[in-house]
Amino acid sequence: MNIERKLRRQAAAIFRAALLAADPGRAIFAHITLRNGVLRAGDARYRLRDFRKIHVVGAGKAGATMAQAIEKLGLPASRRGDSLINVKYGYTVKLRWISLNECAHPVPDQRGVQGAERIAAIAAQAGPDDLVLCLISGGASALLPLPAPPVTLEEKQAATKLLLASGATIHEMNAVRKHISLIKGGQLARLASPAAVVSLILSDVIGDDLDVIGSGVTAPDASTFARARAVLEKYGIFDRVAPNIRERLERGLRGELPETPKPGDPLFARTQNLIVGSNRLAVEAAAVKARELGFRPLILSSMIEGETREIARMHAAIAREVARYGRPAQPPACLISGGETTVTLRGNGLGGRNQEFVLAAAVDIAELSQIVVLSAGTDGTDGPTEAAGAVADGATIERAISLGLEAQDYLSQNDSFHFFERLDDLLITGPTNTNVMDVRVLLVGKPGSRLPVRTVQGNDAPCGSRSLSLL
Repeated sequence: MNIERKLRRQAAAIFRAALLAADPGRAIFAHITLRNGVLRAGDARYRLRDFRKIHVVGAGKAGATMAQAIEKLGLPASRRGDSLINVKYGYTVKLRWISLNECAHPVPDQRGVQGAERIAAIAAQAGPDDLVLCLISGGASALLPLPAPPVTLEEKQAATKLLLASGATIHEMNAVRKHISLIKGGQLARLASPAAVVSLILSDVIGDDLDVIGSGVTAPDASTFARARAVLEKYGIFDRVAPNIRERLERGLRGELPETPKPGDPLFARTQNLIVGSNRLAVEAAAVKARELGFRPLILSSMIEGETREIARMHAAIAREVARYGRPAQPPACLISGGETTVTLRGNGLGGRNQEFVLAAAVDIAELSQIVVLSAGTDGTDGPTEAAGAVADGATIERAISLGLEAQDYLSQNDSFHFFERLDDLLITGPTNTNVMDVRVLLVGKPGSRLPVRTVQGNDAPCGSRSLSLL
């Protein structure tokens, strides 16, 4: 086995370790127990005898496996109330009593609306002697679409597509979503009040901001109508969204519509928001696995954001520094980062931020031996593709040229999927039933390999002489 093929397998093993750490069931059981009639959630205790019914609602790509963990707690049948979790199509597991509703992500559909209506109704009918368990994970914003009239689903779909194409961050997107919704931005907690609410949250947001994860359905909302409008104006799409959306934001700015509930609102007095898993835990597990495999792990950050191509070039530059000068880590080294970058669409190709990251990095590590880069989404999907991400090494660009593929052409068209599909270098995991953003792994092998004397930059990257197969 040549060294790059071995490095590819090791990179995949490190990514799998990150996925295991993001397992929703493990996350739930690390924070929730049920013993002797007492439900422990973090530092809080809830005696089952104090509640008439315990309802279970929520949304997200990890919703099914989170629900499965709740079922395994063993809530007595006499305490089980109504339940419904909105999940992405295909992201299901077999459950005994908690109901699932499959719907669309990242652009919401009518099934999502129907599920959100039912979830809102369950919350609204809960009384002061009820407990509402809310399971939130990545994708919940799109999977809980409940447009505020007169905004329609189609208008919300169009606005979501515009925001996705603009390069807006998840914080910015959710500021808009919350202010054209009846359920986001703490409004699910408003519906459930005065019932007790415990939200178990698997974070897919940089910084683990409660008001951003899943658009903060049970958390106080720091964003405003003014912020929502400012986001649309920032990306030049305010005049392109539907008139109903513009009208709602304008009415909110004039004080004609109530704001989302803010910090300090008494309705949150009986609401507990508990983060049970995050990207930080995933990258830390990746570092442990890298060390087991003989690498010196270096976590760059679990809060990486920004334009994908620029972030890719920064990562590639650090890998080149390690390979040539042994800093900031001596090889064999493993550079690890997490977070979520953004892609500004310039072409009409197919891809996602992880595949584009790997393609941009591949250009900058061309002809460098013993370097492998892998980037993938922990949810198993990268953009509107079947791939979680991709993998590349110093020979990737040469292999592409031999097949008549020009990397810069594919980058300009945002067509990384078809580039790596031709090379058989897509990373396909299938639905993982979790989501804690992305994990990036760059391996720099043992010192002593021959490296080019000159710096490799962009289009000037030379071609190597190795050819590799996928993991």
